[in-house]
Amino acid sequence: MTDRFVSHDQARTIYDHIGRWQDTRPRSERRALESLLEHAAFERASAVVEFGCGTGRLAARLLRERLPERAAYLGMDVSPRMVTLAREAVALWRERARVVQTDGSVRLPAADGAFDRFVSTYVLDLLSPDDTRRLLEEAHRVLRPGGLLALASLTSGQRPISRALSSAWLRVWRLDPALMGGCRPLRLAATLPDDAWRVRVRMTVTDLVLASEVVVAERR
Repeated sequence: MTDRFVSHDQARTIYDHIGRWQDTRPRSERRALESLLEHAAFERASAVVEFGCGTGRLAARLLRERLPERAAYLGMDVSPRMVTLAREAVALWRERARVVQTDGSVRLPAADGAFDRFVSTYVLDLLSPDDTRRLLEEAHRVLRPGGLLALASLTSGQRPISRALSSAWLRVWRLDPALMGGCRPLRLAATLPDDAWRVRVRMTVTDLVLASEVVVAERR
């Protein structure tokens, strides 16, 4: 891997430009998100924070289908355009759901132990290793003991065509990360320190030849 990652300002620009087009790619993420919803026990959650909420598509689904009626949701994103779209998506639940714009840092505007679920999908594959480490430290801080970390990201494929796509993706990313939206295949579970997290679920799923890793881990 290379140490060339998109900056926070570049990420903001990329996702401002993508906007609602982000929701045209759900088929390549469908199985990963279904697995995340199945294994992260959102039905028993009381407070959820999502880092990198994008258009709010997942947030709206959680509020509509999974979360208890009194459960609170906080979403955050670096892109003003995404924040606007996400606020529209959760408007029906405005009394218990809010979306805030971040400055690009991974510091979470929340008290220690404020949440029992931390969600981030297709974001860690955008972050540098240092930002990933800091974000996981923040997730550990804002989760209650026993709270669940629910993550999904691009990963290396297991099937021949999926492996070939992953290799090609990584080659282009090495040339210019912005060409791939800043994202690259990642070994997600390897980023979790054993002394902080107990992995409950780890799986690789493939949709439309694109491989994703899903991890659900309990805060120790």
